[in-house]
Amino acid sequence: MLSRRDTLLTSLKTAFGLAIGASSPLGTLLTSPAAASDRPRSADWAIPFGAAIRDWPFQNEPAYRSALIAHCRQIVGEGGLKWADIRPTRESFVFDQPDRHMAFARQNGMEMRGHTLVWYGAMPEWTKTIGSSTEAERELVGHIETVMGRYRGRIKSWDVINEPIPDDPASRSDIRPSIWQQRMGEAHIALALRTAARIDPQAQLVMNEYDIEYVGDRFRRKREAFLRLIRDLKLRNTPLHAIGLQGHLRGEVAIDRDGLSAFIAEIRSMGLDVLVTELDVIDNKLPGPPDLRDAMAAARAYDFLQAIQTVARPKAILTWGITDKYTWVPLWFKRTDGLANRPLPFDEAYQPKLLMRVIEHFAKDPR
Repeated sequence: MLSRRDTLLTSLKTAFGLAIGASSPLGTLLTSPAAASDRPRSADWAIPFGAAIRDWPFQNEPAYRSALIAHCRQIVGEGGLKWADIRPTRESFVFDQPDRHMAFARQNGMEMRGHTLVWYGAMPEWTKTIGSSTEAERELVGHIETVMGRYRGRIKSWDVINEPIPDDPASRSDIRPSIWQQRMGEAHIALALRTAARIDPQAQLVMNEYDIEYVGDRFRRKREAFLRLIRDLKLRNTPLHAIGLQGHLRGEVAIDRDGLSAFIAEIRSMGLDVLVTELDVIDNKLPGPPDLRDAMAAARAYDFLQAIQTVARPKAILTWGITDKYTWVPLWFKRTDGLANRPLPFDEAYQPKLLMRVIEHFAKDPR
């Protein structure tokens, strides 16, 4: 009779096309039993681990805050610093959420990342009335001055530019539509980065993107367009210090390990660091049984992190949430079989899953 270990490995090979040997590092991670007291302890890991926090459970659920304190060295708000949250009107800035998150981070010895200063999404209605390039520049610069100025020296890493490339770029010069792109063109990206560098010269300035890690022509085109933008910014001596790979991984789509590693190598050749900023595994198209699904999700994350670390050690690994209890995934990728999504490193009872074991593997000793 096959053991659970052999059954799981066979299922992964059959259902997912994964060539995983029982004695391979991945096979060992996925099938070795966890001790009853096995709990991640990330304080001394070589790569800091962190998570995005959602404000409602943060304020109302002690177990949620306890999980963040126990496992995270960094936090980032799911919301709070996005334009729709912080700028409900042209005249007002509302800092309640980020101020709460910052106080929590400082109290518990964590760092807080800033997300985000420029994004096409989550924009308040009033920004649709911006009618000229002059007005757009005034609003964008003033926003960055006010928001970054408030947290100068306290938020040390900012996603200045978020998701600048369309899902399927028509050309290498294609930039995602936004009010800033409509009014100022691509120049708004360099403007934002230069303004951010002026307001906080010590801050790490990051450009953040998703869907560049998979096998397939669409993803290759997006990767190439992103690289073109990064090269152009660096050629113009634009202050840009790191690239954020979100890592919203589609469980059913293979990682282009060679393509991703080549991308990382080029990023490093330009003197840029790499961060994993929003890791989770979208599992709506994976099989239902939790054991198998969790193993598939962990294996996908393993491929992703290994392709990065083959070339360079990321400066941080953050997941987009800490527990399956609170995740954005079912809003867009709800399972059709009625089962709950399981995209994050801890389950709804705050118990670590195989995904957390994979993150620990890379963060703890990333040689």
